[in-house]
Amino acid sequence: MRRGRYGPSDSCPETGVTTLSVTQLQVDQHTAGGLPGETKGTLVNSVQCFGVKLGWFTMAIFRNALSRSLPELDTGPQGQPILVQSKESPEGWAPKLTESSPTTKVYKRRWIIVTLFCLYSMSNAYQWIHLNIIANIITKYYNASLPEDRFQRETTVDWLSMIYMLAYIPLIFPSTFLLNKKGLRVCAIAGAFLNVLGAWLKVACISPDRFAVLMFAQTVCAIAQIFILGLPAKIAAVWFGPNEVSTATSLGVFGNQVGVAIGFLVPPILVPNSDSLEQIGDDLSIMFYAGAGYMTLLFILVIIIFKERPPHPPSKAQMLALQNVHEEHYGRSLLNLFKNVGFDILTITYGVNTGCYYAISTLLNPIILDYFPGHEESAGQIGLTIVIAGVGGSIAAGIWLDRTRTYKGTTLGIYFLSMAGMVAFTFTLDLGLLWVVFLCAGALGFFMTGYLPVGFEFAAEITYPESEGTSSGLLNASAQFFGIILTIGCRAMINKVGTLGSNILISGTLLLGTICTGFIAADYRRQEAGKEILDQMDNVMQIEISEKESEKSRIAEPRSRDNQI
Repeated sequence: MRRGRYGPSDSCPETGVTTLSVTQLQVDQHTAGGLPGETKGTLVNSVQCFGVKLGWFTMAIFRNALSRSLPELDTGPQGQPILVQSKESPEGWAPKLTESSPTTKVYKRRWIIVTLFCLYSMSNAYQWIHLNIIANIITKYYNASLPEDRFQRETTVDWLSMIYMLAYIPLIFPSTFLLNKKGLRVCAIAGAFLNVLGAWLKVACISPDRFAVLMFAQTVCAIAQIFILGLPAKIAAVWFGPNEVSTATSLGVFGNQVGVAIGFLVPPILVPNSDSLEQIGDDLSIMFYAGAGYMTLLFILVIIIFKERPPHPPSKAQMLALQNVHEEHYGRSLLNLFKNVGFDILTITYGVNTGCYYAISTLLNPIILDYFPGHEESAGQIGLTIVIAGVGGSIAAGIWLDRTRTYKGTTLGIYFLSMAGMVAFTFTLDLGLLWVVFLCAGALGFFMTGYLPVGFEFAAEITYPESEGTSSGLLNASAQFFGIILTIGCRAMINKVGTLGSNILISGTLLLGTICTGFIAADYRRQEAGKEILDQMDNVMQIEISEKESEKSRIAEPRSRDNQI
């Protein structure tokens, strides 16, 4: 082997043409829109010559095709598979390529997998908010087992939501390690089991003196979420093609948001306010039993249907990643992320934006009831409006990024519009017009929730080639941290200053986050990596054609002298 300009090179035994070895990292860099930095092992892939007769025309066609995907890297000039070396992955699936085996394939089953994940994620997100949207009713029913001080009593009920945020922060690191070590199926089953366990524990807390049991059940559900929030990007990477990754990630977020929407809408209907504690207990019992039954069904479906991987990978980057997997140093990856100043700023700004969303969701019941007393159902419907609009925002943002890849501009624009939506929501509550509040809440939700997938993708772009599972986990941890701080701060503002002061606090926080977002450098590492590998492939083709032309000239020269003689 001799070293070429761009990497180690070999002489093709069949054609005598010098070829360039392309590493796993380089191929992953080209497929920037797909699978950022899941594996950084080195896999040799020889790019063979297509023949001098096709010349520059062939090279132009090859480059054009490569700019969209890597379809020509499957086989050599005689249809022989180029990639034949393989190592067993830690997850037990790394098929070797043979002459008869396909290289990449996108399966229809991917839609079943992502749909099942959405339902599973939806059920957990529902359990996050379904008690706090009827916080005044929960406080009334469990008053006997709550603190006497008003602020402490209300804050204790707020912890039914904040426990989700608190549990996530210390557990995200071991859960991410487990995801990388054991894979999707193990994490999905673990999360589904904890989810259904927490749901059945809630059935056992129908008594005014059992708030502690209710909190324990909610804590179990909160632990289950750590196996959910980090999965959308991984599912998209493993099951979906490179041009579907951002959209698939958005669909993963979609399921979570639908669960929040149901959590806003259904509880005020099933558990209306009543002066009878016995009636409230009966209504809570119906809600808890229905939820536990549904989540039991989901748990069974996850065990039966949810698969680790498709039979063949959906993209070239996944194919190469599976053929040369090695152990990642998780601590080193974290250190690299923390050294990235742009990612550090994004971690804070993402946490602020999403933390504001968590605070609004947790405190929506007292915020709305302060301006519209007795409108528990309206509070739930406003929450539903925020989430439904946010679902549209998430999907639209994912599609927009897939087409434009304008990560910083999109992130900054959505952040500013989230702040504007919050300001409008704050100052229209005083008008006393519910339809105006619904309209502003929809605008707020569209941009604030639409920011979620944009933040994930921007992080993956500026931290490439680090694992996007690790970067998204850190973003979520930041969101939980700021969610707790902002929820407690806003609750204190509501009790001491009023709801207006709480809303102004959130608006000011979003303004600060918008300003900080502007300082994040547009360091599009994945896109630059894709351009670099295209340039390398151009040079490879030029070298190969030049050498072949020289060889033809050397062969033709003796023949010319013979003809002259």
